[in-house]
Amino acid sequence: MAAPASLDRAIAALNTRFKAARLGLQVEQRGDRLSLRGTLPPRPGSAKARPHQQRIPLGLPATQAGLKQIEREAKVIAGQLIERRFSWADYLPQPEEARPEGLPLAERIAQFEADVMARSGPGAAALASRKTTWEKAYAPYLKKLLAQVERQPQQSLETAILATLEALPLHSRSRQVACTAFKAFADFQGLTLPEGMDKLGGQYGSSKAQRRLLPSDEVIVEWRDRIPNPAWRYVYGVMATYGLRNHEVFFCDYRELRQGDPEGRITVLETTKTGLHDVWPFYPEWIERFDLRQGHLPPINTDLSVTTLQRVGQQVAIQFKRYGVPFSPYDLRHAWAVRTIHFGLPDTVAARMMGHSVAIHNRTYHRWITHRDQRQAVHTALQQRSWQAPL
Repeated sequence: MAAPASLDRAIAALNTRFKAARLGLQVEQRGDRLSLRGTLPPRPGSAKARPHQQRIPLGLPATQAGLKQIEREAKVIAGQLIERRFSWADYLPQPEEARPEGLPLAERIAQFEADVMARSGPGAAALASRKTTWEKAYAPYLKKLLAQVERQPQQSLETAILATLEALPLHSRSRQVACTAFKAFADFQGLTLPEGMDKLGGQYGSSKAQRRLLPSDEVIVEWRDRIPNPAWRYVYGVMATYGLRNHEVFFCDYRELRQGDPEGRITVLETTKTGLHDVWPFYPEWIERFDLRQGHLPPINTDLSVTTLQRVGQQVAIQFKRYGVPFSPYDLRHAWAVRTIHFGLPDTVAARMMGHSVAIHNRTYHRWITHRDQRQAVHTALQQRSWQAPL
């Protein structure tokens, strides 16, 4: 549990945000539990006829995880009050009703999934992105957790989470993603996991990218020319020139490029995994070499009300295999990133164009960035020397 002073500050900060957003609700701590207070309709059986100040006994723990959950509850309740849909039946304890912690794990996971989906922004694109995130980053690991609980039902849920995590390969991406998923699930359930949970996630990042044998620029050009289908040749050329993720190729604004913009800039749309951002070509000469101002994308389904970003991206990987390309689509992205390092593009700019954080960029491309910085430092030192070596 969080230290009292720290929790008090967090509650005060949350109430300040509620006030600024005009939610009409406040968080209160009563003992080791949190509740919401505001002007609410009379409870069933009350003698009062008009809304008045009342407390909603949510029963959430007075912890940081509890605060996160009560913030979500407050937004839902505020919306219900505005739409006049608030019902005390949803919040008052019901006789013989099963307590949340007594629910089957499968049902608790279903509730968590509904909460994750509810966080997506408006529109089909946001929902499709959230579905992709759920399918890749949550569902596989919660399924493993469910299997662990079925094998050893006597374990507490906290112990089962740790056992499921430790069964995954150490320092693997799967363990790192699972750690993030389990922490989010535990927060939703109000569970307290060990303080060293992050360490159990292991270290994953730059080592895999450093071991990756990237295709040379000459090989990239050679294999682009081998693709017989002009539409998929265009996809390949755009990915190689702009370092895009598989699905991003189909969610870009190419108007400036096709209208002859000398810089060749394109815009990755907000419907993608990382949102709206601009990208410039490296090499710019590849725009003409690959005929990127004239080409067209293949006619695949990009309606995110019926498909997902993941499925769109899978179509690219399938075509790479179909045409016998000896490296993955993501290798084109990594090669683009390394190319920008050799060009001397600032890491902050390259990270922005790749749609990820500077920390991830530096970790993933640490080897090449370090080599570049060392080479630049050596050149600077040699240029500034004031003495000559003896002959």
